[in-house]
Amino acid sequence: MSFLEIRNIRKKIGNIEILKGIDIDLEKGGFLVLVGPSGCGKSTLLNAIAGLLPPSSGDIVIDGQVVTDLHPSKRDIAMVFQSYALYPNMTVEENIAFALEMRGVEKAQRVTAVRQVAKTLQIEHLLDRRPSQLSGGQRQRVAMGRALVRQPRVFLFDEPLSNLDAKLRVEVRAEIKALHQNTGATIVYVTHDQIEAMTLATKIVVLKEGMVQQVGSPAEIYNRPANLFVADFMGSPAMNMLKGRVAETGIALFGSNGVVVPVPPSVTKKLPDGKEVIIGLRPEAITDDGLVDPTARSIAHIAAEVSMIEPTGSDTFLTGKVDGASFTARTRAEVVTELGQSFRFAFNLDKAVVFDPETGSRID
Repeated sequence: MSFLEIRNIRKKIGNIEILKGIDIDLEKGGFLVLVGPSGCGKSTLLNAIAGLLPPSSGDIVIDGQVVTDLHPSKRDIAMVFQSYALYPNMTVEENIAFALEMRGVEKAQRVTAVRQVAKTLQIEHLLDRRPSQLSGGQRQRVAMGRALVRQPRVFLFDEPLSNLDAKLRVEVRAEIKALHQNTGATIVYVTHDQIEAMTLATKIVVLKEGMVQQVGSPAEIYNRPANLFVADFMGSPAMNMLKGRVAETGIALFGSNGVVVPVPPSVTKKLPDGKEVIIGLRPEAITDDGLVDPTARSIAHIAAEVSMIEPTGSDTFLTGKVDGASFTARTRAEVVTELGQSFRFAFNLDKAVVFDPETGSRID
């Protein structure tokens, strides 16, 4: 049985429907990430779970209890905000202990609980400081500690890393991951950053315009995107979308200069000869010979003009152009080439995903 159930949640504000029938299940101890572009409804859904913004219809169930109409204080949840929301006149220890004090927990128990949480988050040396004396990363850890000390049924995170610089985001993200692994907490996490989603989640929900586009594990979302929106949104750089045409032996790419992508017969049987399709290939599936997957069954080589070179240190992204189409490839850092030169790219066609350009859906 699911620990958290979101059943056909709808939210209408005026004449605008923000959430359009959301259904999600999460097991106990799961890490659910709601991801999507600004305005997709992810924060609205999180606030509905928290009880801060009641849905227009539908139900929210936590551990078998319908909490849709319960006051936020009665839901046994804890929320970590983007803005930290710490009390400036209190020390770190007082901030963490405040919720326990409001519940009437005895001082000795409060002190023990705060010390345990501070040890988990490695902020024991900060307990006597005030928020103004802390860095952004330290404030976020305190906000996490204030939520953790309550031992709620569900933790809610609302874009908690967006105010941190790039280095701190990586550090605090690792701490949130470790927190989940060490405590087995049930977490719902909102972000627009697909890297956060991929690294943290046990389950990802991709939202667009108030509707669920796909629910799945990070591997499922990345390797088998349900539609063109998910394929484009998840991944950095985004999945390459290459126009193809159904042929007798597969799907032809790049016109007369190209290759034929072998696809399962179950796919081609659904498609008439000559039908236009879109082939999705991640940048790492297009590379140089030195990075070719030795287990790949179908590798094709295409010579293309290099139109952009983006070194990243560990590897280099090349943009290739052939027959009017562009694609991004991930190659080794030591690969030597120049703008305008012809480069021999290796396409791992095992990784190809086929989409219908009319519906945008993946064709299985």
